Amino acid sequence: MLNIGWFSTGRGTGSQGLINFVQNRLTETGANARINFVFSNRERGESEGSDEFFKLVDDFGIPLITHSSANFRKQIKARFSEHRVEFDRQVMDKLANVDADVCVLAGYMLIVSGEMCRKFPLLNLHPALPDGPVGTWQEVVWDLIETKATRTGAMVHLATEEVDRGPVVSYVNVPITGPKFDRYWADIEGKDLDQIKNIEGENLSLFRAIRDEQYQREPYLLFETIRSVSQGEISVMGETVLDGTGAILAGTMPHGLCLDSQIAESMLRTSEKAAD
Repeated sequence: MLNIGWFSTGRGTGSQGLINFVQNRLTETGANARINFVFSNRERGESEGSDEFFKLVDDFGIPLITHSSANFRKQIKARFSEHRVEFDRQVMDKLANVDADVCVLAGYMLIVSGEMCRKFPLLNLHPALPDGPVGTWQEVVWDLIETKATRTGAMVHLATEEVDRGPVVSYVNVPITGPKFDRYWADIEGKDLDQIKNIEGENLSLFRAIRDEQYQREPYLLFETIRSVSQGEISVMGETVLDGTGAILAGTMPHGLCLDSQIAESMLRTSEKAAD
């Protein structure tokens, strides 16, 4: 049984949706994996959004472990970045007695220290392809529009001290041209992007269409990656990703396991089930 540690700040519906999707899939498919604990850098009563997330975790019967980064900031009265290792050491102390073969960063809003990365194999979900933009999902989408990209996607990579650039575990491709997108690209042709950002912002039809394509696939990518690890199709040793034969699948960049076909098939089954 693959034991998974789930790290999330739990601040909104996206975090709830991810754990709900993966937990239900684990149950439905009888996968040889389980979420063994959830860790949050918020405590109960700290925020309405995280409290709703915690209720979902409780409903699933998953042990919840918390350590407030907000309270830690108040105690140190200094820049958090200068004390990140100290905070992570406190977190690791709290997790000393729980089992985790891999950990998932799913809406965890802190950058983890190198010490934490070396302690746990941390799988991070990033809304871009291995050779794509870094940053938040908003920054990624604007970069895709600015560079007139023809495809995007999402990836799961190992968290390292180099943000969004650790060894790639898996990824999914998403085309952002064709009938579904061409009219939106035409709408902004020849226009000033800074002006578009100021006037329309994230309400821009092209922005929303690109993000929707990523967002639909991210939960599937996360689950299929966990399934692949649990079945030995892929494994992690230190900062190296191996395939089922033990060959190196990812060094530092950029190739991982392409899950396009598995995700397309899974999304089709979900669509057919919803139509019944």
